[in-house]
Amino acid sequence: MTESKQKTLLLVDDAPANIKLLNSALKEKYQTKVATSGAKALEIAAREPKPDLILLDIMMPEMDGFEVCERLKADPETQHIPVIFLSGKNNQDSRSKGLALGAIDFIDKPIDVTMVCIWVTEHLKSIQSSSD
Repeated sequence: MTESKQKTLLLVDDAPANIKLLNSALKEKYQTKVATSGAKALEIAAREPKPDLILLDIMMPEMDGFEVCERLKADPETQHIPVIFLSGKNNQDSRSKGLALGAIDFIDKPIDVTMVCIWVTEHLKSIQSSSD
């Protein structure tokens, strides 16, 4: 359990209620950082220590999640950070686009926090075992 405590998640959503829900579900097991805009997410992701995983909303004003992911994956400093999209845009085109941009998963909204916690844990385990 202490190893999980060291993992850092970046939660990105423009809706404060979604951030609060995710943060309250994940902060017991992980370090969490939050951003309510794409620009802030890029800023936080570039800082040390880098997040181990990013949960990223798609539909945000100014810069949507697709653009954020594209910029993260284009930057050698952040391209290794796994991204999971969280979105109410539950259609095959959005899923395909998100995965093509380099996301490792796509979770539909409204989110089930129990399932999000399971997905995050499993993805972090998978990432850890592939880097060993």
